[in-house]
Amino acid sequence: MRPVLAALLALCLAAPAGAQTLEQMAGQMIIVGFQGDDASDKSVKAVAAEIAAGELGGVMYLKPNVKSLKAAKAMNELFRSASPGLPPFITLDQEGGAVERLTKAVGFEEIPNAAAVAAGNSPAEAEALYADMARKIADLGFSVNFGPVADLAVNPDNQVIAKYGRAYGKSAETVAAYDEAFVAAHHQAGLITSLKHFPGHGSSTADSHDGFVDISRSWSETELEPYRILFADGYADMVMVGHLYHKDYAGAGGGKLPASLSPEWIEGVLRGQLGFKGVVVSDDLEMGAIRKIYDLHDTVVQAVNAGTDVLLFSNTAAPSGGLAAKVRGILVAEAESNPAFRARIEASYARIVALKARIGG
Repeated sequence: MRPVLAALLALCLAAPAGAQTLEQMAGQMIIVGFQGDDASDKSVKAVAAEIAAGELGGVMYLKPNVKSLKAAKAMNELFRSASPGLPPFITLDQEGGAVERLTKAVGFEEIPNAAAVAAGNSPAEAEALYADMARKIADLGFSVNFGPVADLAVNPDNQVIAKYGRAYGKSAETVAAYDEAFVAAHHQAGLITSLKHFPGHGSSTADSHDGFVDISRSWSETELEPYRILFADGYADMVMVGHLYHKDYAGAGGGKLPASLSPEWIEGVLRGQLGFKGVVVSDDLEMGAIRKIYDLHDTVVQAVNAGTDVLLFSNTAAPSGGLAAKVRGILVAEAESNPAFRARIEASYARIVALKARIGG
């Protein structure tokens, strides 16, 4: 056994299986992007050490992290071995089409985008296609695929969904049927999934990667239907909330909160009206729609107060090995002075632990 892996295993085995401190509970709420593409990289070892200490909930892969499938698998083995009792969320976006972290350039068999899958396959055929992809993702040691897309392709000029064929269709029934195929295939492989982008990015006229996105005039309640259908069928993995502003759900007193920071959307609609019981994860909190308006402290505090369980940071705006520690520090400081905020952390931790119990070996 490599010395670094042995040390991480010893640290993990010496620690309690469950989080015993506020910092550990807060840490489970954080998923960050990381620098490095090899298990021997200092930055990768540092991430594994945070996971072993129970102070980091998971990692987010981007294309620069994947120099080869063999190297990605070795990193994932390191991350998983660091915390076998409470496995990390090892995440990627592998939808098919333009949104893939594992590509043919590194020997991974690519599949078409959602629009093409729906056009050429029945839901049953799509499930078989996704089952093959999911097995290969799971074999590499990943535990979460941020998909399927639950957006409706209602705006043909949409810059982030329709442009790349990321939606299965215009109707909620069609989208829900293919979403269920995607989810079933991933569950068979022991993977966690995440519906996205709540409450609906398919009608938007701008891209939240770039800046503020107002869906007040374009959005309709029909865009909630895929979520309603899947929740009724028992879906309780993750829902990713987008940085989408709607004037009717944006905070008291004429606030300007996007859905990812809005209690009205997360607690009012997602959990209250639709009855979602699983884990709420933010879209990348470094996207322009957030980063250009809010500082790190306000982003973290508002997201948690809105009902977010997992804070996702790509760590690409100003890459730093200390980002997770900064976010943890904000969470802990706020919780120490605010019992209600601490209660939110405890509730999120409980949902996260319950979901992690379903991660395949």
